[in-house]
Amino acid sequence: MDAKLTLSFDKEIISKAKKFAEEKGISVSRLTEYLFKRITTQPKNYASIDDIPVADFIWELQEPSEEYIRTPISKSRKKEYYEAKNKKAKAK
Repeated sequence: MDAKLTLSFDKEIISKAKKFAEEKGISVSRLTEYLFKRITTQPKNYASIDDIPVADFIWELQEPSEEYIRTPISKSRKKEYYEAKNKKAKAK
């Protein structure tokens, strides 16, 4: 069951949080809820606010990284490329 909570943050932080949440396709409310859930359900005792694993939280929300797949160029394509390059150089 959802309940409302009023929080106050610096305007710049709110703006950045809204942008971040929009980029990730979630609401600021769900983003905040997720962070609170992470820090309250893990069996760690945080000595200070700096010990909270915010970086782990951000990595979990991050989209999967792009995988660059390089396809080998055939010898005929290489030959075609260098011939075109040589023609262009000779034309100058």
